[in-house]
Amino acid sequence: MLRGRSLSVTSLSGLPRWEVEELPVEDLLLFEVAWEVTNKVGGIYTVIQTKAKTTADEWGDNYFLIGPYFEHNMKTQVEQCEPINDAVRKAVDTMNKHGCQVHFGRWLIEGSPYVVLFDIGYSAWNLDRWKGDLWEACSVGIPYHDREANDMLIFGSLTAWFLKEVTDHADGKHVIAQFHEWQAGTGLVLSRARKLPIATIFTTHATLLGRYLCAANIDFYNHLDKFNIDKEAGERQIYHRYCMERASVHCAHVFTTVSEITAIEAEHMLKRKPDVVTPNGLNVKKFSAVHEFQNLHAMYKARIQDFVRGHFYGHLDFDLEKTLFLFIAGRYEFSNKGADIFLEALSRLNFLLRMHKSDVTVVVFFIMPAKTNNFNVETLKGQAVRKQLWDIAHSVKENFGKKLYDALLRGEIPDMNNILDRDDVTIMKRAIFSTQRQSLPPVTTHNMIDDSTDPILSTIRRIGLFNSRTDRVKVILHPEFLSSTSPLLPMDYEEFVRGCHLGVFPSYYEPWGYTPAECTVMGIPSVTTNLSGFGCFMQEHVADPTAYGIYIVDRRFRSPDDSCNQLTQFLYGFCKQSRRQRIIQRNRTERLSDLLDWRYLGRYYQHARYLTLSRAFPDKFHMEPTSPPTTEGFKYPRPSSVPPSPSGSQVSSPQSSDVEDEAEDERYNEEEEAERDRLNIKSPFSLGRVPRGKKKLHGEYKN
Repeated sequence: MLRGRSLSVTSLSGLPRWEVEELPVEDLLLFEVAWEVTNKVGGIYTVIQTKAKTTADEWGDNYFLIGPYFEHNMKTQVEQCEPINDAVRKAVDTMNKHGCQVHFGRWLIEGSPYVVLFDIGYSAWNLDRWKGDLWEACSVGIPYHDREANDMLIFGSLTAWFLKEVTDHADGKHVIAQFHEWQAGTGLVLSRARKLPIATIFTTHATLLGRYLCAANIDFYNHLDKFNIDKEAGERQIYHRYCMERASVHCAHVFTTVSEITAIEAEHMLKRKPDVVTPNGLNVKKFSAVHEFQNLHAMYKARIQDFVRGHFYGHLDFDLEKTLFLFIAGRYEFSNKGADIFLEALSRLNFLLRMHKSDVTVVVFFIMPAKTNNFNVETLKGQAVRKQLWDIAHSVKENFGKKLYDALLRGEIPDMNNILDRDDVTIMKRAIFSTQRQSLPPVTTHNMIDDSTDPILSTIRRIGLFNSRTDRVKVILHPEFLSSTSPLLPMDYEEFVRGCHLGVFPSYYEPWGYTPAECTVMGIPSVTTNLSGFGCFMQEHVADPTAYGIYIVDRRFRSPDDSCNQLTQFLYGFCKQSRRQRIIQRNRTERLSDLLDWRYLGRYYQHARYLTLSRAFPDKFHMEPTSPPTTEGFKYPRPSSVPPSPSGSQVSSPQSSDVEDEAEDERYNEEEEAERDRLNIKSPFSLGRVPRGKKKLHGEYKN
């Protein structure tokens, strides 16, 4: 009989919040199933990839990821090897002997977890038979024309087959299988229908129908309890997919989701309340030098400034040292990602800055991939002009330096009127003339295929943000993911984020929100909403999120216009901060990264795993009927030093003075504040293997 050790997990306030038994991982096998294992499609890839190291450290050779086989991904990301575990090796060999292609190896990411990859196309000849199996299991039929759903059925059928072979040779080890999203859910349904001895977890990162409804600009959250779910799914021709998702949810021993807001959505859309909320984390790497992230900000900001110099050549009448760089990034979902409300807020911010005669300029980047032909000629020309001016300046500087050097060697003070000859002056005049342009700086860096109907460009035309000289807000749409090999903006995404001042993500539908989380880990303030999982998480954990650089827009209980005004005030308040205030805020933002570390958030997954074991094998595992991990009373306090929050400590105008900065220095002690924050978040418990202790009494969960 397997036994575990009682583990009491404490909250940040030091009070015990929940209790489970620590898992005897040496007697278990853990499989995570997802379509995005080695296959980057969206956010689930980031979840799996970043969590792999923490999970592999905890589970060792008993942890496996299951995903689809794609030749390119296999060649570039996976090192093939033979399975060490006997049960897995026998399962792979058996399936390969029966007409499948199963690949095994190590995924070349941090933690190097084992991966099992199924070739979907190689097993497609079984599709009709497996459609019949699914119909017998849950009465769900899949149309022949829905290729994606058919692929998911093949993937799920291969997964269920593999898990059966593993359990047949497990030699007493218990198996936990966690399935991510509806794409992997078919494997869960078939495994349960065949009564395989496995403990199952289903995790939804966003409900299928929720995405469709929000994309249609429906007032989603105020009508959650009013939707006719079957009718809505049928009208969108996704009823069979919805049924696959819902069947997976109700078949699982434990149902989890990634945030409280998605838990509310899932309860209405999928008709089951999640058992555990498992927030998404990141691998947080701390620099040995405390302020290294500030140095990186300055370095990458300089590279963004170089791009801006070229993009706005001929109209560079603003001070780059008083220019703030804002950005929004992600999938091109105009309403879901909040690009609509962001543009409207930028229009209002432009009015406020002009009305108050501010010398602050805001340059906003939209990093959202769309269909394009190629780079905009005018944008390429701008970077060429900038480079030409740089070369000319260096050439003149060398001539000037040589003449100055020669004069000093002769013991003379050179005549500054003669040190530049006529050729130098002519070259400089020609360089100045070359910067003249008749048109305004472009609002997009690429030639858009659907220029006339593109939502972002159409809104820019409506609000009139054309990058004119009088505009204090400048807009640049970069409809392509960033790359260090780009001829325009040669920076990776991480480098670009570190160089910006503020990330703005006012999403309407965002089950978690990795973009603001990544900003936080890099010490960059961000705007999020109370309809995103990240925003809800920060509201629970931080008493004054704004003071820590997390601006949370209320899009749930306010009208769109009120939400837009709130966002405008956040942006205007940020523009009014002094440089000193922004540095203090970045320090605080970076300290929140501990909250987003998988070493801390992994406890929620541990809770879910033990809960599923106690339900699948109640005679061997027991869990007290206590509440799941909670964050009540679990907050970073409001900083006692100034500025307590950007809005509460602003000067009356965007300009600041040295006197104000000195006053802030007197009242702000970073070391004391950082130590206070460290005391408010305890070190995450050890993820190492723990000796087994006495087994508790029989539990009440059965399934």
